[in-house]
Amino acid sequence: MNPPIDSLLEPVDAFLHYLRVERRLSPVTITNYRRHLTVLAEIALEMGITEWQALDITKVRTFATRGRRAGLQPASLALRLSSLRSFLNWLVTQEKMAANPAKVVSTPRKKQHLPKNMDVDEVNQLLNINLSDPLSVRDRTMMEVMYGAGLRLSELVGLNCRDLDLASGEIWVQGKGSKERKIPAGSTAVEWLQRWLAMRELFEPEDNAVFISSQSGKRLSARNVQKRFEQWGVRQGINSHIHPHKLRHSFATHMLESSGDLRAVQELLGHANLSTTQIYTHLDFQHLAKVYDVAHPRAKRGKS
Repeated sequence: MNPPIDSLLEPVDAFLHYLRVERRLSPVTITNYRRHLTVLAEIALEMGITEWQALDITKVRTFATRGRRAGLQPASLALRLSSLRSFLNWLVTQEKMAANPAKVVSTPRKKQHLPKNMDVDEVNQLLNINLSDPLSVRDRTMMEVMYGAGLRLSELVGLNCRDLDLASGEIWVQGKGSKERKIPAGSTAVEWLQRWLAMRELFEPEDNAVFISSQSGKRLSARNVQKRFEQWGVRQGINSHIHPHKLRHSFATHMLESSGDLRAVQELLGHANLSTTQIYTHLDFQHLAKVYDVAHPRAKRGKS
């Protein structure tokens, strides 16, 4: 037993219990919080800190400095400081701390990687699967639903038959933080869902999952979906690597290009913050800039 580290980890355990029971965050999110806060507790102990109340702005900045020296990438360091900030906020609400010293410590800027998407022709090429065997129908249906509704991978594999209202063309999905939303799936996705559901019984389903394994009859895993998408990308002659998130990105980009309605795309994607959706405006601008460079007479660089 190590009493000093225990005094730091006991409130962490209480915080994680709060996240799990009251906030209903996913096990993966809670595991990430635990990992970051445990590392910070160990660093605090090395600095002679045995209770979180002893933290001040200087000590929080020392946490950040140590992380950088340890080789943490900006994204990982930002997550670590974000975990600390959320934890200390909770301590303030529990009246265990008077103020949160991590609030004023800025996180390092993460290099923004714009998501890669497919153009409409590539999507059509990928989805041009005319095989009628149940496995091919299942896989095409998954891709049609992913692109037709802009789902996350976790939302796709989590779909249950009771979540489908094919008469209205709508589906219920459970997104991040267990938040539910109802979204349109599109007529093509609905058509393929009807085809697949007529064949689904051939796989002897063991639960209510929409997409099941041909071998076990149980819910298809996220990893298996990724593998199937990748295989179909190769079979259909797509030059870029195909993965589920690329179809979600393509859905968002194509919707924004056609509608220009950022708020609507935010709702469809299930983004809590508009700033998350705004990344697609950069993609849209890149597309427009390329068109301009090719088409506008004054854009011909290097020519007199």
